Amino acid sequence: MKPSAKAKFGRVELEVTSFGFGTAPLGNIFRQIDEATSDGMFRSAWDSGIRYYDTAPMYGHGLSELRCGQSLRWMNRDEYVLSSKVGRRLIPAKRSEIDFTPWNNAAPFRLEFDYSFDGTMRAFEDSLQRLALERMDICFIHDIDVFTRGDDQPEVFKTAMDGCWRALSRLRDEGVVKAIGVGVNEWQVCHEALRQRDFDCFLLAGRYTLLEQESLNEFLPLCEKRGAAVVVGGGFNSGILATGAVPGAKYNYSPAPEDIMERVRRIEAVCNSRNVPLPAAAMQFVVAHPAIPSFIAGTRTVGQLKRNLEWFSHPIPTDFWSELKEEGLLRQDAPVPV
Repeated sequence: MKPSAKAKFGRVELEVTSFGFGTAPLGNIFRQIDEATSDGMFRSAWDSGIRYYDTAPMYGHGLSELRCGQSLRWMNRDEYVLSSKVGRRLIPAKRSEIDFTPWNNAAPFRLEFDYSFDGTMRAFEDSLQRLALERMDICFIHDIDVFTRGDDQPEVFKTAMDGCWRALSRLRDEGVVKAIGVGVNEWQVCHEALRQRDFDCFLLAGRYTLLEQESLNEFLPLCEKRGAAVVVGGGFNSGILATGAVPGAKYNYSPAPEDIMERVRRIEAVCNSRNVPLPAAAMQFVVAHPAIPSFIAGTRTVGQLKRNLEWFSHPIPTDFWSELKEEGLLRQDAPVPV
């Protein structure tokens, strides 16, 4: 499978590359990445034919958007697709007054949730200013899930379905943005959003992977029916499907529990018997679903990016997927690469 292969973005008149470049690490999450490394990854992705880039105001308190714009500014704007997000306003502040956790040496803005109509319009415009680009193609409502908002989630969701939705729907109607959606960590939230509103797309982090296919029950079938595209981020379940079941492996941002470790060991055994790298299987499985045009991966170095691209195109025999299903390690109804 070629990372640069183009896929239609649901019902929208857009095409994205099957491999998307995720820029959360470029916000200096956990540790700093220098400007040269950041720009080097963009150039390497571009030279490899990657034409879908995703960012957000949250990533490094605006730093990711600043870096995206800096590296993409002189590329032909009609050759690539760019997505960002709304739901947070960035307020200028002294660095000494900002809690940057988990970002390191981020941009000097304080994050403030804002899902109102006016706040969404302002946040959208602010993102274009940071990017210094004339448009974004896709805009997601960010982090209206239980994982992020906890007990406040029901009220946050309601506010976003009114304020953010009205703003983005107007921008779509005016042709300012081509596709609007929701970007969260839970398929249930995406499903409810699609039931309530006319969304074009979703960015789902970690909930459709080699380890998790529950979204096949209701959400992904509804997306197919409605022509909604689903971009998958976090396809390694925050680490374990990249590292394997090693000591300290992460699952959902925490140490993996023993039942997950054991399931990954069993998947790895099938991988080893057929000379298939576990990360290659994790990536290629995701984009086999007809509603999922792109897999987004974030990297810290050019070397990591190139390794991801190699995994994405690694040959995988058809009977590998059959064996996973026979062993009960993959749902029988899960689409697999042909």
